[in-house]
Amino acid sequence: MKKLNNLSESSFLKLLFAFLTASFLIAALFMSDRGDMFAGLWRIISGPSKVSTNYFAVGGYAATFLNMGLVGLICLALYCIPGAKATNVSTLAFILTVGFCSWGINILNLWPTFLGVVLYCLVKKEKLSGNVNAMLFSTGIAPLITDLLLRYPGQDVGFTWYGLLLAMGVGLAIGFFLPAGLAFSPKVHKGFDLYSAALPIGMTAFFLQAILYKTLGVALPAAPDAATLQVASRLTVNIFCITVFSLCIVVAFLMGCRPKHYWQLLKDPELVTNFSSTYGNATFLMNVGVYGLFILAYYNIIGATFNGVTFGIIFCMLACCNSGSHPGNVWPFMAGYVVTSLVSGLLSGLAGGSFAGAINAQAIVVGLCYANGLSPIADKYGWPFGILAGGMHYLLVTSVPALHGGYCLYNGGFTAALICIILVPVL
Repeated sequence: MKKLNNLSESSFLKLLFAFLTASFLIAALFMSDRGDMFAGLWRIISGPSKVSTNYFAVGGYAATFLNMGLVGLICLALYCIPGAKATNVSTLAFILTVGFCSWGINILNLWPTFLGVVLYCLVKKEKLSGNVNAMLFSTGIAPLITDLLLRYPGQDVGFTWYGLLLAMGVGLAIGFFLPAGLAFSPKVHKGFDLYSAALPIGMTAFFLQAILYKTLGVALPAAPDAATLQVASRLTVNIFCITVFSLCIVVAFLMGCRPKHYWQLLKDPELVTNFSSTYGNATFLMNVGVYGLFILAYYNIIGATFNGVTFGIIFCMLACCNSGSHPGNVWPFMAGYVVTSLVSGLLSGLAGGSFAGAINAQAIVVGLCYANGLSPIADKYGWPFGILAGGMHYLLVTSVPALHGGYCLYNGGFTAALICIILVPVL
Protein backbone atom coordinates (compact mmCIF):
# COMPACT_ATOMS: atom_id res chain seq x y z
CA MET A 1 0.00 0.00 0.00
CA LYS A 2 2.81 2.40 0.77
CA LYS A 3 3.88 2.18 -2.88
CA LEU A 4 0.72 4.06 -3.77
CA ASN A 5 2.12 7.07 -1.94
CA ASN A 6 5.03 7.13 -4.40
CA LEU A 7 2.82 7.20 -7.48
CA SER A 8 2.75 10.40 -9.48
CA GLU A 9 -0.06 12.77 -8.62
CA SER A 10 -1.78 12.11 -11.95
CA SER A 11 -1.64 8.32 -11.67
CA PHE A 12 -2.94 8.33 -8.11
CA LEU A 13 -5.83 10.66 -8.94
CA LYS A 14 -6.85 8.47 -11.87
CA LEU A 15 -6.94 5.50 -9.47
CA LEU A 16 -9.18 7.52 -7.15
CA PHE A 17 -11.49 8.36 -10.05
CA ALA A 18 -11.63 4.67 -10.98
CA PHE A 19 -12.45 3.72 -7.37
CA LEU A 20 -15.33 6.21 -7.19
CA THR A 21 -16.65 5.08 -10.58
CA ALA A 22 -16.55 1.43 -9.56
CA SER A 23 -18.28 2.27 -6.27
CA PHE A 24 -21.26 3.81 -8.06
CA LEU A 25 -21.55 0.93 -10.53
CA ILE A 26 -21.32 -1.73 -7.82
CA ALA A 27 -23.86 0.13 -5.67
CA ALA A 28 -26.32 0.11 -8.60
CA LEU A 29 -26.29 -3.68 -8.55
CA PHE A 30 -27.16 -3.74 -4.84
CA MET A 31 -30.17 -1.44 -5.01
CA SER A 32 -33.54 -3.11 -4.43
CA ASP A 33 -34.93 -1.63 -7.67
CA ARG A 34 -32.08 -2.92 -9.86
CA GLY A 35 -34.57 -4.79 -12.04
CA ASP A 36 -35.83 -1.39 -13.25
CA MET A 37 -32.32 0.01 -13.67
CA PHE A 38 -32.17 0.42 -17.45
CA ALA A 39 -35.76 1.58 -17.79
CA GLY A 40 -35.03 4.09 -15.04
CA LEU A 41 -31.94 5.30 -16.85
CA TRP A 42 -34.05 5.93 -19.96
CA ARG A 43 -36.49 7.98 -17.87
CA ILE A 44 -33.58 10.05 -16.60
CA ILE A 45 -32.14 10.84 -20.04
CA SER A 46 -35.52 11.39 -21.70
CA GLY A 47 -36.92 13.80 -19.09
CA PRO A 48 -36.11 17.37 -17.99
CA SER A 49 -33.10 17.91 -15.71
CA LYS A 50 -33.73 21.43 -14.51
CA VAL A 51 -32.56 22.35 -11.01
CA SER A 52 -33.49 20.59 -8.77
CA THR A 53 -34.50 17.31 -10.41
CA ASN A 54 -34.34 14.36 -8.04
CA TYR A 55 -33.12 11.40 -10.09
CA PHE A 56 -34.10 9.08 -7.24
CA ALA A 57 -37.71 10.03 -8.03
CA VAL A 58 -37.32 10.08 -11.83
CA GLY A 59 -35.40 6.88 -12.46
CA GLY A 60 -34.99 5.15 -9.12
CA TYR A 61 -31.95 4.43 -6.98
CA ALA A 62 -30.24 1.83 -9.16
CA ALA A 63 -30.62 3.96 -12.30
CA THR A 64 -29.17 6.99 -10.49
CA PHE A 65 -26.11 5.08 -9.34
CA LEU A 66 -25.77 3.61 -12.83
CA ASN A 67 -25.89 7.08 -14.39
CA MET A 68 -23.22 8.30 -11.98
CA GLY A 69 -21.01 5.32 -12.73
CA LEU A 70 -21.39 5.56 -16.52
CA VAL A 71 -20.61 9.28 -16.57
CA GLY A 72 -17.67 8.53 -14.28
CA LEU A 73 -16.43 6.00 -16.85
CA ILE A 74 -16.72 8.57 -19.64
CA CYS A 75 -14.80 11.17 -17.64
CA LEU A 76 -12.15 8.66 -16.59
CA ALA A 77 -11.68 7.66 -20.24
CA LEU A 78 -11.04 11.31 -21.14
CA TYR A 79 -8.29 11.51 -18.52
CA CYS A 80 -6.74 8.41 -20.06
CA ILE A 81 -6.25 10.17 -23.41
CA PRO A 82 -2.50 10.11 -24.20
CA GLY A 83 -0.92 13.18 -22.69
CA ALA A 84 -3.80 13.96 -20.32
CA LYS A 85 -2.77 14.61 -16.72
CA ALA A 86 -4.99 14.63 -13.67
CA THR A 87 -4.34 17.50 -11.25
CA ASN A 88 -6.05 19.11 -8.27
CA VAL A 89 -8.32 20.92 -10.75
CA SER A 90 -9.16 17.56 -12.31
CA THR A 91 -10.22 16.29 -8.88
CA LEU A 92 -12.63 19.20 -8.67
CA ALA A 93 -13.90 18.66 -12.22
CA PHE A 94 -14.38 14.89 -11.91
CA ILE A 95 -16.04 14.69 -8.48
CA LEU A 96 -18.20 17.73 -9.21
CA THR A 97 -19.42 16.22 -12.48
CA VAL A 98 -20.32 12.81 -11.04
CA GLY A 99 -21.93 14.56 -8.08
CA PHE A 100 -24.34 16.29 -10.43
CA CYS A 101 -25.24 12.96 -12.04
CA SER A 102 -27.89 12.38 -9.39
CA TRP A 103 -29.74 15.61 -10.15
CA GLY A 104 -28.84 17.34 -13.43
CA ILE A 105 -26.26 15.61 -15.63
CA ASN A 106 -26.81 12.36 -17.50
CA ILE A 107 -25.12 10.29 -20.17
CA LEU A 108 -27.00 12.20 -22.90
CA ASN A 109 -26.93 15.91 -22.06
CA LEU A 110 -23.14 16.20 -21.65
CA TRP A 111 -22.18 15.53 -25.28
CA PRO A 112 -23.05 18.84 -27.04
CA THR A 113 -20.80 20.94 -24.80
CA PHE A 114 -18.13 18.23 -24.85
CA LEU A 115 -18.06 18.51 -28.63
CA GLY A 116 -17.91 22.30 -28.32
CA VAL A 117 -14.61 22.02 -26.45
CA VAL A 118 -13.39 19.57 -29.10
CA LEU A 119 -14.25 22.19 -31.75
CA TYR A 120 -12.30 24.78 -29.76
CA CYS A 121 -9.25 22.50 -29.75
CA LEU A 122 -9.48 21.98 -33.51
CA VAL A 123 -9.80 25.69 -34.27
CA LYS A 124 -7.11 26.79 -31.80
CA LYS A 125 -4.91 23.80 -32.68
CA GLU A 126 -4.62 22.83 -29.03
CA LYS A 127 -4.37 19.30 -27.70
CA LEU A 128 -7.58 17.77 -26.43
CA SER A 129 -5.59 16.20 -23.59
CA GLY A 130 -4.97 19.66 -22.18
CA ASN A 131 -8.65 20.62 -22.18
CA VAL A 132 -10.30 17.65 -20.47
CA ASN A 133 -11.07 19.75 -17.38
CA ALA A 134 -12.86 22.28 -19.59
CA MET A 135 -14.95 19.48 -21.10
CA LEU A 136 -16.13 18.38 -17.67
CA PHE A 137 -16.82 21.92 -16.46
CA SER A 138 -18.91 22.58 -19.58
CA THR A 139 -21.56 20.20 -18.20
CA GLY A 140 -22.50 22.79 -15.58
CA ILE A 141 -25.15 24.00 -18.02
CA ALA A 142 -26.44 20.52 -18.94
CA PRO A 143 -30.05 21.19 -17.81
CA LEU A 144 -30.40 23.86 -20.51
CA ILE A 145 -29.17 21.38 -23.13
CA THR A 146 -31.87 18.94 -22.02
CA ASP A 147 -34.62 21.55 -22.16
CA LEU A 148 -33.57 22.70 -25.63
CA LEU A 149 -33.51 19.09 -26.74
CA LEU A 150 -36.87 18.09 -25.26
CA ARG A 151 -39.11 21.09 -24.65
CA TYR A 152 -38.30 24.28 -26.49
CA PRO A 153 -40.24 26.44 -27.16
CA GLY A 154 -43.21 24.39 -25.93
CA GLN A 155 -43.75 22.33 -22.80
CA ASP A 156 -44.19 18.92 -24.46
CA VAL A 157 -41.40 16.52 -23.63
CA GLY A 158 -40.01 14.54 -26.53
CA PHE A 159 -37.16 14.15 -29.00
CA THR A 160 -37.35 16.02 -32.32
CA TRP A 161 -34.85 16.86 -35.05
CA TYR A 162 -35.43 20.54 -34.31
CA GLY A 163 -34.60 20.03 -30.65
CA LEU A 164 -31.52 17.99 -31.50
CA LEU A 165 -30.15 20.67 -33.83
CA LEU A 166 -30.91 23.46 -31.36
CA ALA A 167 -29.32 21.66 -28.40
CA MET A 168 -26.29 20.72 -30.49
CA GLY A 169 -25.83 24.26 -31.83
CA VAL A 170 -26.09 25.93 -28.43
CA GLY A 171 -23.93 23.25 -26.80
CA LEU A 172 -21.20 23.66 -29.41
CA ALA A 173 -21.18 27.43 -28.83
CA ILE A 174 -21.00 27.02 -25.06
CA GLY A 175 -18.16 24.52 -25.21
CA PHE A 176 -16.27 26.54 -27.81
CA PHE A 177 -16.15 29.76 -25.78
CA LEU A 178 -15.89 28.26 -22.28
CA PRO A 179 -12.07 27.77 -22.21
CA ALA A 180 -11.61 31.53 -22.59
CA GLY A 181 -14.00 32.14 -19.70
CA LEU A 182 -12.23 29.59 -17.52
CA ALA A 183 -8.90 31.35 -18.08
CA PHE A 184 -10.34 34.76 -17.22
CA SER A 185 -12.47 33.84 -14.21
CA PRO A 186 -9.67 33.84 -11.55
CA LYS A 187 -8.92 37.46 -12.45
CA VAL A 188 -12.42 38.38 -11.32
CA HIS A 189 -12.56 36.62 -7.96
CA LYS A 190 -8.78 36.76 -7.33
CA GLY A 191 -8.61 33.04 -6.54
CA PHE A 192 -11.03 33.22 -3.60
CA ASP A 193 -13.72 31.07 -5.26
CA LEU A 194 -12.62 27.45 -5.60
CA TYR A 195 -15.57 26.85 -7.96
CA SER A 196 -13.90 29.11 -10.50
CA ALA A 197 -15.73 27.59 -13.47
CA ALA A 198 -19.03 28.68 -11.95
CA LEU A 199 -18.55 32.30 -13.00
CA PRO A 200 -18.35 31.76 -16.80
CA ILE A 201 -20.99 29.01 -16.65
CA GLY A 202 -23.31 31.18 -14.58
CA MET A 203 -22.90 34.20 -16.85
CA THR A 204 -23.46 32.02 -19.92
CA ALA A 205 -26.66 30.60 -18.43
CA PHE A 206 -27.78 34.13 -17.50
CA PHE A 207 -27.14 35.34 -21.06
CA LEU A 208 -28.81 32.40 -22.79
CA GLN A 209 -31.84 32.39 -20.48
CA ALA A 210 -32.34 36.08 -21.30
CA ILE A 211 -32.08 35.51 -25.06
CA LEU A 212 -33.94 32.23 -25.45
CA TYR A 213 -36.74 32.93 -22.99
CA LYS A 214 -37.05 36.47 -21.62
CA THR A 215 -36.30 38.42 -24.82
CA LEU A 216 -38.31 36.15 -27.12
CA GLY A 217 -41.22 35.96 -24.72
CA VAL A 218 -41.00 32.19 -24.41
CA ALA A 219 -42.39 30.80 -21.17
CA LEU A 220 -39.72 29.42 -18.87
CA PRO A 221 -40.42 25.73 -18.13
CA ALA A 222 -41.46 25.07 -14.58
CA ALA A 223 -39.09 23.59 -12.03
CA PRO A 224 -39.79 20.03 -10.83
CA ASP A 225 -42.65 19.52 -8.40
CA ALA A 226 -41.37 19.97 -4.86
CA ALA A 227 -43.13 16.73 -3.89
CA THR A 228 -40.61 14.73 -5.92
CA LEU A 229 -37.88 15.81 -3.49
CA GLN A 230 -39.52 13.67 -0.81
CA VAL A 231 -38.39 10.49 -2.59
CA ALA A 232 -35.35 9.86 -0.43
CA SER A 233 -33.45 7.29 1.58
CA ARG A 234 -31.27 8.30 4.50
CA LEU A 235 -30.15 4.68 4.91
CA THR A 236 -29.01 4.25 1.28
CA VAL A 237 -27.03 7.49 1.20
CA ASN A 238 -25.43 6.96 4.60
CA ILE A 239 -24.40 3.36 3.97
CA PHE A 240 -22.85 4.25 0.61
CA CYS A 241 -21.02 7.35 1.81
CA ILE A 242 -19.80 5.86 5.08
CA THR A 243 -18.47 2.82 3.21
CA VAL A 244 -16.67 4.83 0.52
CA PHE A 245 -15.21 7.49 2.82
CA SER A 246 -14.19 4.97 5.48
CA LEU A 247 -12.34 2.94 2.85
CA CYS A 248 -10.47 6.11 1.86
CA ILE A 249 -9.39 6.62 5.48
CA VAL A 250 -8.29 3.00 5.91
CA VAL A 251 -6.29 3.00 2.67
CA ALA A 252 -4.71 6.35 3.55
CA PHE A 253 -3.62 4.93 6.89
CA LEU A 254 -2.17 1.84 5.20
CA MET A 255 -0.34 4.14 2.77
CA GLY A 256 1.45 5.73 5.71
CA CYS A 257 -0.67 8.75 6.66
CA ARG A 258 -0.74 9.40 10.39
CA PRO A 259 -2.79 11.87 12.48
CA LYS A 260 0.17 14.27 12.70
CA HIS A 261 0.38 14.41 8.91
CA TYR A 262 -3.29 15.23 8.54
CA TRP A 263 -3.12 17.69 11.41
CA GLN A 264 -0.40 19.54 9.50
CA LEU A 265 -2.82 19.91 6.57
CA LEU A 266 -5.57 21.21 8.87
CA LYS A 267 -3.37 23.71 10.72
CA ASP A 268 -1.12 24.95 7.91
CA PRO A 269 -1.29 28.76 8.09
CA GLU A 270 -0.50 29.09 4.40
CA LEU A 271 -3.20 29.07 1.74
CA VAL A 272 -2.69 25.70 0.00
CA THR A 273 -4.68 24.91 -3.13
CA ASN A 274 -3.14 21.57 -4.11
CA PHE A 275 -3.16 19.05 -1.29
CA SER A 276 -2.01 15.99 -3.23
CA SER A 277 1.20 17.61 -4.47
CA THR A 278 1.89 19.54 -1.24
CA TYR A 279 1.22 16.87 1.40
CA GLY A 280 1.41 13.65 -0.65
CA ASN A 281 -1.13 11.14 -1.88
CA ALA A 282 -1.81 9.51 1.50
CA THR A 283 -2.58 12.73 3.36
CA PHE A 284 -4.75 13.95 0.49
CA LEU A 285 -6.71 10.68 0.51
CA MET A 286 -7.17 11.04 4.26
CA ASN A 287 -8.78 14.41 3.60
CA VAL A 288 -11.12 12.81 1.08
CA GLY A 289 -12.34 10.39 3.72
CA VAL A 290 -12.43 12.69 6.76
CA TYR A 291 -13.89 15.65 4.86
CA GLY A 292 -16.49 13.38 3.24
CA LEU A 293 -17.64 12.05 6.64
CA PHE A 294 -17.61 15.60 8.01
CA ILE A 295 -19.99 16.75 5.25
CA LEU A 296 -22.22 13.72 5.74
CA ALA A 297 -22.37 14.32 9.51
CA TYR A 298 -23.44 17.94 9.00
CA TYR A 299 -26.35 16.99 6.75
CA ASN A 300 -27.43 14.30 9.20
CA ILE A 301 -27.29 16.70 12.15
CA ILE A 302 -29.43 19.39 10.49
CA GLY A 303 -31.99 16.81 9.34
CA ALA A 304 -31.57 17.17 5.59
CA THR A 305 -33.76 15.08 3.27
CA PHE A 306 -31.47 12.51 1.65
CA ASN A 307 -32.88 12.60 -1.88
CA GLY A 308 -30.84 12.47 -5.10
CA VAL A 309 -30.08 16.17 -4.83
CA THR A 310 -28.67 15.94 -1.31
CA PHE A 311 -26.74 12.80 -2.24
CA GLY A 312 -25.18 14.60 -5.18
CA ILE A 313 -24.20 17.73 -3.29
CA ILE A 314 -22.24 15.68 -0.76
CA PHE A 315 -19.87 14.92 -3.63
CA CYS A 316 -20.16 18.42 -5.12
CA MET A 317 -18.94 19.78 -1.78
CA LEU A 318 -16.28 17.08 -1.52
CA ALA A 319 -15.00 18.16 -4.96
CA CYS A 320 -12.86 20.88 -3.33
CA CYS A 321 -11.01 18.29 -1.20
CA ASN A 322 -7.85 18.72 -3.30
CA SER A 323 -8.15 22.45 -3.97
CA GLY A 324 -8.19 23.96 -0.49
CA SER A 325 -11.22 22.76 1.50
CA HIS A 326 -11.05 20.69 4.69
CA PRO A 327 -13.04 20.57 7.95
CA GLY A 328 -10.79 23.18 9.55
CA ASN A 329 -11.66 25.95 7.10
CA VAL A 330 -15.20 24.91 6.15
CA TRP A 331 -16.87 24.88 9.57
CA PRO A 332 -17.03 28.73 9.65
CA PHE A 333 -19.26 28.72 6.56
CA MET A 334 -21.52 26.11 8.14
CA ALA A 335 -21.70 28.27 11.26
CA GLY A 336 -22.43 31.32 9.12
CA TYR A 337 -25.33 29.52 7.48
CA VAL A 338 -26.79 28.34 10.80
CA VAL A 339 -26.52 31.74 12.50
CA THR A 340 -27.91 33.65 9.52
CA SER A 341 -30.79 31.20 9.16
CA LEU A 342 -31.75 31.66 12.82
CA VAL A 343 -31.51 35.46 12.64
CA SER A 344 -33.40 35.60 9.33
CA GLY A 345 -36.19 33.44 10.74
CA LEU A 346 -36.51 35.75 13.76
CA LEU A 347 -36.55 38.92 11.65
CA SER A 348 -39.02 37.37 9.22
CA GLY A 349 -41.40 36.66 12.08
CA LEU A 350 -41.11 40.23 13.36
CA ALA A 351 -41.76 41.59 9.86
CA GLY A 352 -44.72 39.27 9.32
CA GLY A 353 -42.98 37.51 6.45
CA SER A 354 -43.21 33.93 5.23
CA PHE A 355 -39.86 32.40 6.13
CA ALA A 356 -38.64 29.56 3.89
CA GLY A 357 -34.95 29.56 4.75
CA ALA A 358 -34.74 26.96 7.51
CA ILE A 359 -31.29 25.43 7.72
CA ASN A 360 -32.62 22.06 6.49
CA ALA A 361 -34.74 23.50 3.65
CA GLN A 362 -33.67 21.94 0.35
CA ALA A 363 -32.52 25.20 -1.25
CA ILE A 364 -30.43 26.07 1.81
CA VAL A 365 -28.98 22.56 2.02
CA VAL A 366 -27.85 22.89 -1.59
CA GLY A 367 -26.55 26.43 -1.07
CA LEU A 368 -24.29 25.47 1.84
CA CYS A 369 -22.61 22.89 -0.38
CA TYR A 370 -20.99 25.62 -2.49
CA ALA A 371 -20.21 28.06 0.32
CA ASN A 372 -17.15 25.89 0.98
CA GLY A 373 -15.76 27.28 -2.29
CA LEU A 374 -14.98 30.40 -0.25
CA SER A 375 -12.48 28.45 1.90
CA PRO A 376 -9.58 30.73 0.86
CA ILE A 377 -11.30 33.62 2.67
CA ALA A 378 -11.25 31.69 5.96
CA ASP A 379 -7.65 30.63 5.34
CA LYS A 380 -6.37 34.13 4.60
CA TYR A 381 -8.53 36.34 6.82
CA GLY A 382 -9.56 33.97 9.62
CA TRP A 383 -12.68 32.15 10.76
CA PRO A 384 -14.73 35.25 11.73
CA PHE A 385 -14.68 36.40 8.12
CA GLY A 386 -15.47 32.85 7.05
CA ILE A 387 -18.64 33.06 9.15
CA LEU A 388 -19.42 36.44 7.58
CA ALA A 389 -18.88 35.11 4.05
CA GLY A 390 -21.07 32.09 4.83
CA GLY A 391 -23.86 34.34 6.06
CA MET A 392 -23.64 36.51 2.94
CA HIS A 393 -23.75 33.41 0.77
CA TYR A 394 -26.89 32.24 2.59
CA LEU A 395 -28.59 35.57 1.89
CA LEU A 396 -27.91 35.51 -1.85
CA VAL A 397 -27.91 31.88 -2.94
CA THR A 398 -31.69 31.45 -3.25
CA SER A 399 -32.07 34.67 -5.25
CA VAL A 400 -29.44 33.95 -7.91
CA PRO A 401 -31.44 31.23 -9.78
CA ALA A 402 -33.74 34.00 -11.05
CA LEU A 403 -30.80 35.21 -13.16
CA HIS A 404 -30.19 31.95 -14.99
CA GLY A 405 -33.65 30.37 -14.80
CA GLY A 406 -32.44 27.28 -12.96
CA TYR A 407 -30.11 26.22 -15.78
CA CYS A 408 -26.76 26.69 -14.00
CA LEU A 409 -25.86 23.69 -11.89
CA TYR A 410 -23.04 25.77 -10.42
CA ASN A 411 -25.52 28.21 -8.86
CA GLY A 412 -23.84 28.21 -5.44
CA GLY A 413 -20.38 28.56 -6.96
CA PHE A 414 -21.65 31.48 -9.05
CA THR A 415 -23.03 33.03 -5.84
CA ALA A 416 -19.61 32.53 -4.22
CA ALA A 417 -18.03 34.54 -7.04
CA LEU A 418 -20.48 37.37 -6.37
CA ILE A 419 -19.57 37.26 -2.67
CA CYS A 420 -15.90 37.55 -3.64
CA ILE A 421 -16.61 40.57 -5.82
CA ILE A 422 -18.44 42.25 -2.90
CA LEU A 423 -16.37 41.15 0.10
CA VAL A 424 -12.75 40.55 -0.99
CA PRO A 425 -11.99 44.17 -2.03
CA VAL A 426 -13.25 45.33 1.37
CA LEU A 427 -11.13 42.78 3.22
